[in-house]
Amino acid sequence: MMLSKPATRPARPFFSSGPCAKRPGWSPGNFSTAVLGRSHRSKIGKARLKEAIDRTRALLEIPDDYRIGIVPASDTGAVEMAMWSMLGERPVDMIAFESFGEGWVTDAVEQLALDARIIRAPYGEIPDLAEVSPAHDVVFTWNGTTSGARVLDAEWISADREGIVICDATSAAFAQKLDWGKLDVVTFSWQKVLGGEAAHGVLVLGPRAVERLETFTPPRPLPKIFRLTKGGVLNESLFEGATINTPSMLCVEDYIDALKWGVSIGGLDALVKRADDNLAALSSWIDASGWADFLCHDEALRSNTSVCIKIVDGDIAALDDSAQRKFVKRMEQLLEAEEAAFDVGGYRDAPPGLRIWCGATIERDDIDALCPWLDWAFAQAKAELS
Repeated sequence: MMLSKPATRPARPFFSSGPCAKRPGWSPGNFSTAVLGRSHRSKIGKARLKEAIDRTRALLEIPDDYRIGIVPASDTGAVEMAMWSMLGERPVDMIAFESFGEGWVTDAVEQLALDARIIRAPYGEIPDLAEVSPAHDVVFTWNGTTSGARVLDAEWISADREGIVICDATSAAFAQKLDWGKLDVVTFSWQKVLGGEAAHGVLVLGPRAVERLETFTPPRPLPKIFRLTKGGVLNESLFEGATINTPSMLCVEDYIDALKWGVSIGGLDALVKRADDNLAALSSWIDASGWADFLCHDEALRSNTSVCIKIVDGDIAALDDSAQRKFVKRMEQLLEAEEAAFDVGGYRDAPPGLRIWCGATIERDDIDALCPWLDWAFAQAKAELS
């Protein structure tokens, strides 16, 4: 059945899962205080980097005894730094339920040759976390950016653990509450929930992670950008505004702007609520839809940022994988041509479907306006198959 085009378009049709939509009211004119044309090692440059660190601590409510550093290569660089620098002392449990977790498995098994146990679940599900051993190190993603599923909490992590816990929180930080006491290393990129510019990562180290760094010598060469210690002790300057390589000070200023916005709307609780409200709006539409459903079937485990949707219409679901992907691509083309939604296709390694970013920089009104367009694009694409 053909549908008429909806009368209203999202005011900001930016639903990419990374880089994500800028904050409401964002403007390049906000960066008059950016340190441009100056060294990041100058007094003023270090001060801006330190301000970004201090504002991160305040907004995310990170304990005072955790170190925060700005590192190269986005969240990927931060996770790689932690894995290459800290793992190998004991066996490691690798938890994988989406593409990026599988990437860390590849690093652990094929690159680092660790004594690794893989605990897996299909896309849209979470593994049995009771299998995790407190005697092992652990690497896991808090929120499955490519699967739409997230861990419910950190209760499965033992307070008396012997190993360290490395948490990739890149699409969870600023939209979901993290249990800092159970996490020894946390990584994220500010391009996700706060809509910052890409290429920079944030590495958060708890006391147990620092102890590991200072007592364990990895049995492998470490590239310069992975080195977190000097002479066997933590390089504290990296957590006070120094960086291993040259950061973009314009991107740093953009991040500071986003952090200020987060505080201005009510802090972490308000950021989480915005994402929750966006998920609720999308859920109401899915409940009434005859063709769409969540990839994650367990409501309690559904991501409130990277919401993954599968097509359950019988005619489309009966198509093979390649044909379903072509169908989704056609929906994407239709939505983009109408400027109703950009970049809403599922991740390339995930099951065919849509992925709608619902993080804190997205306005609920735009989610409400998007939903009729999804129905229109589906009906249009299906009619073209006839």
